[in-house]
Amino acid sequence: MTPNPFLGVFLHSIGGLAAASFYVPYKRVRGWAWETFWLVGGFFSWIVAPWVVALATTPDALGIILAAPPRVLFWSWFFGVLWGIGGLTFGLSMRYLGISLGYAVALGFCAAFGTLIPAIPGGELWRMFGTIGGQVTLLGVLVCLVGIAISGVAGRRKEREIPNDEATPEMNVGKGLAVATFAGIMSACMAFAMDAAKPIAAIAVERGTAEIWQTTPSFIVILFGGFVTNSIWCVWLSRRNRTGGDYLAKGRPLAANYLLCMLGGTTWYLQFMFYGMGTTQMGRYNFVSWSLHMSAIIVFSTLWGIALREWRGVGSGTRRLVGLGLAVLIGSMLIVGHGTTLSK
Repeated sequence: MTPNPFLGVFLHSIGGLAAASFYVPYKRVRGWAWETFWLVGGFFSWIVAPWVVALATTPDALGIILAAPPRVLFWSWFFGVLWGIGGLTFGLSMRYLGISLGYAVALGFCAAFGTLIPAIPGGELWRMFGTIGGQVTLLGVLVCLVGIAISGVAGRRKEREIPNDEATPEMNVGKGLAVATFAGIMSACMAFAMDAAKPIAAIAVERGTAEIWQTTPSFIVILFGGFVTNSIWCVWLSRRNRTGGDYLAKGRPLAANYLLCMLGGTTWYLQFMFYGMGTTQMGRYNFVSWSLHMSAIIVFSTLWGIALREWRGVGSGTRRLVGLGLAVLIGSMLIVGHGTTLSK
């Protein structure tokens, strides 16, 4: 299959839209504690959806996984566990920072660590400095981080201008920045998990899986690691807060809550389905897929923040910063796409 970087950018954009949208249904859940809807939605994200998609796109998903070396399975799962810690704290950052700012801060660190660190061990990062395509690609990553920084500044100004924000009632920038920073660093482990799971993808192709779907069996292993981390934490919180009765409590919109969690969880998984498809199109420097994915998420999460009126009442200067951040992030996606085309 001949790579098509601009198709890859498009697929990463769809994945970014899914990632930016998954928390919206959760905001409409009523009468449930955070740990309740996070675990219910996560069951669809980390268990149900990966198996459904893999079974639909591969000839023998279970056989492919069992054929992988134990070492590959362990490291794929282990990095999934570490990524799960990031995903867990990422959900908490939404509570304290809102959708737009929470995404911007957490994903800023996630983009930097997840894009560049995997390229260091094999020397790919250093070789990029010596080629035009590599230099353009690195420029795109730098522009991405600038756009994220601008978005973060806009969020800081928002807190000063709207101290009592109805759209984000639990807003606490100090606590939120600490949580989002940790979440971003740990979430970068998804890039490491994908790298560790490459042998699984290779086996999938050998057994007749179309190249564009080759990563779907890998996500079964990786996301199971995330499920382990998140389920342990949510069960502990449920016991501490005595919220275990939420799952069956009468007088609450149980059917609606479960449907909303299923929608949110499935939408969340779609980000990685399209991410996996996009990586197959990025050519030699496919590790920059992570940066593209982060940029797309921030673009669409900012748009969701505007739609949900998280920026209502801010001054014109802050609004201009939001627009500038969006423009810079979109530009970074185009630059990375062009750089990978030159590299090919």
